[in-house]
Amino acid sequence: MRKVIGIGETVLDIIFRDNQPVQAVPGGSTFNAIISLGRCGVETHFISETGNDHVGRLIIQFLKDNGCHAECVNVYPDSKSPLSLAFLNEKNDAEYVFYKDHPRDRLDFTYPDVQADDIVLFGSYYALNPVIRQQVKGFLEYAHERGAILYYDVNFRASHQNEVMKLTPNLLENFELADIVRGSSEDFEILFKKSAPDEVYRSHIMFYTRNFILTQAANPVEVRADGGFSKQYAIEPIETVSTIGAGDNFNAGFLYGLLLNGITRQQLEQGLSAQQWDSLIHCAMQFSAEACKSLYNYVSPEFGAQKMRK
Repeated sequence: MRKVIGIGETVLDIIFRDNQPVQAVPGGSTFNAIISLGRCGVETHFISETGNDHVGRLIIQFLKDNGCHAECVNVYPDSKSPLSLAFLNEKNDAEYVFYKDHPRDRLDFTYPDVQADDIVLFGSYYALNPVIRQQVKGFLEYAHERGAILYYDVNFRASHQNEVMKLTPNLLENFELADIVRGSSEDFEILFKKSAPDEVYRSHIMFYTRNFILTQAANPVEVRADGGFSKQYAIEPIETVSTIGAGDNFNAGFLYGLLLNGITRQQLEQGLSAQQWDSLIHCAMQFSAEACKSLYNYVSPEFGAQKMRK
């Protein structure tokens, strides 16, 4: 049975509306996607770190409660778990403030078993952080050598804009290791001062990997791939409660689609058909829309139960 392995940060997301806290939920970009996949019956493993405190215990238990393997979450004995404050505006988009209290960033973990065509999800600052780069890169190279599909969500925040030059070598290594790169127009505006899909793809992506997805909030999703494949997918308008998990669950839906359609790394390397891309993006949009319907960062257990029966 194929599995999905996520590597990324864990945080407690405290969500504010009109400057008042309205919800507190375990979060983290890769974490959110892994929870949604776990709820859909996918075998999931999560590699991360947390503090030895109430929040850390809550996060580990939450993974287990949602069917996710948490053996590779490293607990630091002398640190507090990170917090994220998310302030929702009138469009239910979030502005973030992060608090992290790790006295020494380090990552000590054992790899879960990786088999051919398993899927590894990685991204955000966690996949670039120079302090833990050696360990993260080591795992990604190991997974690549084992024949896994590597999906990279760029997810680069403006708060790290002053580090772009320093982090660019790590970014390019991630592009090279990835079988699929997904990023938002905002990510590439921060990184490259450009966001037009063709320009980003030709100048920065296609030399490293051929499969590229550009998301643009409520504007159409753009896909560029082998053989000159180019397609735009319109986003159906929906009533949103929170967009915090929109991108993370787009990733979850895409990976669910890879599994549902039995798509292998070899097929990705050879190039997917238009019908396969249509199915994958449909799954991604479906998961993303579902996550926007609540203050939680993941698809609902009811949605997951429906997917589990397929």
